[in-house]
Amino acid sequence: MENILQNIALVQQRIANTCERVGRKPEEVKLLLATKTVTPERIKVALNAGYTLIAENKVQELKEKYEALKDTPHTNHFIGHLQTNKIKDILRYEVSCVESVDRLDLAQKLHNRLESEGKELDIFIQVNTSNEESKFGADPSEVLNLVKQVATLPTLHIKGLMTIGLFSAETEKVRACFKLLKHLQQEIIALNLPNVDPRELSMGMSGDLETAIEEGATIVRVGTAIFGKRIYPDSYYWNEK
Repeated sequence: MENILQNIALVQQRIANTCERVGRKPEEVKLLLATKTVTPERIKVALNAGYTLIAENKVQELKEKYEALKDTPHTNHFIGHLQTNKIKDILRYEVSCVESVDRLDLAQKLHNRLESEGKELDIFIQVNTSNEESKFGADPSEVLNLVKQVATLPTLHIKGLMTIGLFSAETEKVRACFKLLKHLQQEIIALNLPNVDPRELSMGMSGDLETAIEEGATIVRVGTAIFGKRIYPDSYYWNEK
C-alpha cells in the first residue's frame, strides 16, 4: 500500500518536472487515477491521501466498487466506451463526467435520460487522433460538427476533449496525436458556442504523460505507473462492444 503513495509522488514529480521544462504551472495538470482492476482497498489509499479524481473504463467495475467507495470523498469520471444501455448505470453510480462521448446517438440518449431525471452532466468529446480502427472516438474531421450538434442538448456541458495516443515507442508519432487534439480544441474555442467551454484536454497516460503535457494536457490518466501492471492488455479495457 505504501508503494501506491510512493508511485503517486513519482508521477507528480514527473508532472512537475515537465511543467517546469515547458513553462507551465504544475497545478494546471490534474492527475486522474485510472482504477481499472484496482480493488477498493487500494483505491482508498490514494483517496485518503487526497488524490480524489478517479476513473473507470467498465460500467461493471463502477457498479462493483460503488458501495465500498461511496463514503470516501472522490470524483468519478468514466473513460471507457459507453454503450447506450448502460447510461442509467452511469447516472446511478454518480459519475460526474463522461470523457468518452464519441457519437451523436450516445449524446442524445444521455440527454434524454438526464432530462427525465432532472440532471445535467459534464462531458468530453473523445477523438480518435491515431486513426486506429481498434480505438473508439470520433473521427477528427467530424469533431466540429459533432460538437455543434451536442451543444444543442442543454443537459450536456462540453468541458473538453479526450484522446488515447498512439501506442508507440516513437515519441513524435504519439506527439502528433496530442497536437491534433490541441488544434481541435482551438478550433472549437473559436466557434464560441453556447454550452461549450472546452478548457480540458484529457490526454497522456503512464508511458506518454510528458509528451501530452508538453502539448497542453490538463488531465493525465495514470493507472499502471501507480497501481502496477494489470493482468489483461490495455486493449481489453478500451473495448466494451
